[in-house]
Amino acid sequence: MTLRRLVLWRHGETDYNAESRMQGHLDSALTEVGWNQARFAVPALARFSPDLVVASDLRRATDTATVFVNATGVPLRIDKRLRETNLGEWQGFTGAEVDEMSPGSRIVWQNDATWAPPGGETRIEVAARAAEVVADLDEGDEETVILGTHGGLITALTGRLLGLPVENWPLLGGIGNCHWTVLARRASTGLAWRLIAYNAGITG
Repeated sequence: MTLRRLVLWRHGETDYNAESRMQGHLDSALTEVGWNQARFAVPALARFSPDLVVASDLRRATDTATVFVNATGVPLRIDKRLRETNLGEWQGFTGAEVDEMSPGSRIVWQNDATWAPPGGETRIEVAARAAEVVADLDEGDEETVILGTHGGLITALTGRLLGLPVENWPLLGGIGNCHWTVLARRASTGLAWRLIAYNAGITG
């Protein structure tokens, strides 16, 4: 086991973000703001000296990650297990539209990691598939890896890797576009994950 640091990086702004629409597995595109956010983030992320970037196969995450690897030469791997939460029947709708269709359901979802939108998946399920990616990285030689992914997955995976009680996962705040969370291990802590930074980022 050589993996010592994970940088969980959310994609830049998309057309759906700009319209406050719920994306899930829908393949939305970066806006010009989103592309610029990715470019601004490169110097800060490069300071982590990552050995590898692994990105979700959804275009918004892959494109964001590609900006970084094109600038730095760090290898890129694509893994669909890093996709955002499947939001089922809610995908493509704004929060207000979901609230009109199913009053109160979005609040339940926001506060219960075991609850899924109709036809979607829970944050527990999202964290489980993302944790498989981390377990696979533990079998490799990389010490620092950037995961180019999505806000919902980042909060779920953070809760799981830190061993937080599931009922406390919703206490983790959201992740801004192109912001990142850093987790690190130390042998002195039994190689348990520790939170180094949460929702860090560059404005510009």
